[in-house]
Amino acid sequence: MPEELTRRTFMANATLTLGGIIGLGLAIPIAGGLTPIAEAGTMKRTTLDQAGWNALQASTDAPVQIDFVLSGKDAYLPEQTSPESVWGAKVDPAKFAKLRPDIYANPHGGVAYAAINMGFAIFSPICPHLGCRFVYKSEESRFFCNCHGSTYDKSGAHLAGPAARGLDPLPLHEKNGIADITWIRYAPTTPDRIVVSYRD
Repeated sequence: MPEELTRRTFMANATLTLGGIIGLGLAIPIAGGLTPIAEAGTMKRTTLDQAGWNALQASTDAPVQIDFVLSGKDAYLPEQTSPESVWGAKVDPAKFAKLRPDIYANPHGGVAYAAINMGFAIFSPICPHLGCRFVYKSEESRFFCNCHGSTYDKSGAHLAGPAARGLDPLPLHEKNGIADITWIRYAPTTPDRIVVSYRD
């Protein structure tokens, strides 16, 4: 019947139109969520805590823990901040080069920046074995990871335990008495330094 056919056509068209409106309503936020945020994941600098930086400059022997606030954007998430810290040590450049063959002798262990700046080395607090956080034991003059027992000397050289390399240095910059670093995360369990991510 022509009347029934018209009703059928109307229902089909109405269903397609309604489905199109719902699909468009879903597609816009989904597409927005899948579009990376501009400049997310780019390498930027983070200012170190002034008190910690002053303590490092005044130190003569023991490494110093320096706090800062790490902020960054994942490609699809809003900006996030979290408290972090790094370890800074006053080092002799000539001795450091000899003690750290994992940086200077391994062709894939080097870094694309100076490992020492102004006589200081800044170390990531992440153990290069499996990503735990290590501590400095002043009574032993050693960095020690509680997770699996890797130990490192004050220059970050690997002494014992399952880690495949020494502590990872981070780039240090200083201008007008203000120090900052670039937060770089390296792949664990390998003697090579493979960048996993940057955060500002």
